Amino acid sequence: MSFLYSQMERQIVHLDLDAFFVNVERLKNPELKHVPVLVGGHSDRAVVAAASYETRKFGVHSAMPMKLARRLCPEAVIVGSDMESYARFSHLVTDVIEANVPVYEKSSIDEFYIDMTGMDRFFGCRKYAAELKQTIYKETGLIISYALASNKLLSKVATNEKKPEAAEYVPPGTEKAYLAPLRVDRMPMIGKKTADLLFSMGVETIKVLSEIPRPMLENLMGKNGAELWKRANGIDDTPIVPYREQKSISTETTFPQDTTDMLFLRAQLTYLAERAGFELRQQQKLAGCITVKIRYADFDTVTRQATVTYTAQDHIILQQVLDLFNRLYDRRVRIRLVGIKLTRLVPGNYQINLFDDTSEMISLFQSMDTIKKRFGPQYLCRGSAFVEAPPGRSNSQHQPAKKTSIHVSKL
Repeated sequence: MSFLYSQMERQIVHLDLDAFFVNVERLKNPELKHVPVLVGGHSDRAVVAAASYETRKFGVHSAMPMKLARRLCPEAVIVGSDMESYARFSHLVTDVIEANVPVYEKSSIDEFYIDMTGMDRFFGCRKYAAELKQTIYKETGLIISYALASNKLLSKVATNEKKPEAAEYVPPGTEKAYLAPLRVDRMPMIGKKTADLLFSMGVETIKVLSEIPRPMLENLMGKNGAELWKRANGIDDTPIVPYREQKSISTETTFPQDTTDMLFLRAQLTYLAERAGFELRQQQKLAGCITVKIRYADFDTVTRQATVTYTAQDHIILQQVLDLFNRLYDRRVRIRLVGIKLTRLVPGNYQINLFDDTSEMISLFQSMDTIKKRFGPQYLCRGSAFVEAPPGRSNSQHQPAKKTSIHVSKL
């Protein structure tokens, strides 16, 4: 039997691990406690992956060039990243939540939503949320912030406003009043461009935004205008999506004619690696294992895999794929199929995984993804992904996008 609850009856908890990367490093090295810490590369051209609250007081934030962060907070201790440890602790927290709540959604490597609707008949939701916070700390050593409200929007905003160590409650019926005094850029879904536009119109607080007629916002921002109006008024009916751990992302291509053309084979693998990497980033995942598959003309199929530092970046995936292929292809027999698979996936919207890359390179990757999302991933590829096919194959069969399939596997 199912029950439909109005917004006033929903009980949604948002949980967010405080300075997750930093606190994992502090668990590994207690000497880092109570000192300013930056996670990232040591070179001046590297970027900040995570910053402790001690450094944030100086204006330091993630994605900032490390050179600038060191100038703002010269006493900060810089620690290299360890995605293996971050993924392991994330799984520990997930296990605790799964064992203690009926329905939850894992939205990133360090962020969760819990639906406690109806639990007030058996427990006090506020008390239960507080006890869960303590259980997570006891079993993992990690501090987590939370907020309880009638929807996902309010719970997330309230958590962000009260971090670190937040334990906030937004009573039903006070959603609009809670949001009213906040700056518009404190609301999820409002990025820098949208915030700058609203500021230029004199709209600085969510209260003012909520008073703009809905049709006017729709004319100004299109379909996003209606959603923005709802959120400004504290309305959000987004459901909790029950978490199912994704097992893999795989992509492969079968050739119209079997081939031993190495340039062509490497071009296909380049294209497949970029497609899989893009899919990984779209789902806000990181992969810790890469597998390459070859099927020969006689249908003999062989694979080889390698464990990698958790990543979602094309050129790291591609380098590993080509290396695996070179070691795997040890028969001078024609190939009919190649494929790659990304496994050991963990949630993560931290696209800044290349801690020693430049901020310019990261901006380039983000711009490329924006173009791919708008026009399709097949329209923006490395030049090495387009190599003339071996003789006897029509040009219409050259394009890898037409013979590539993406498969997402879940538990």
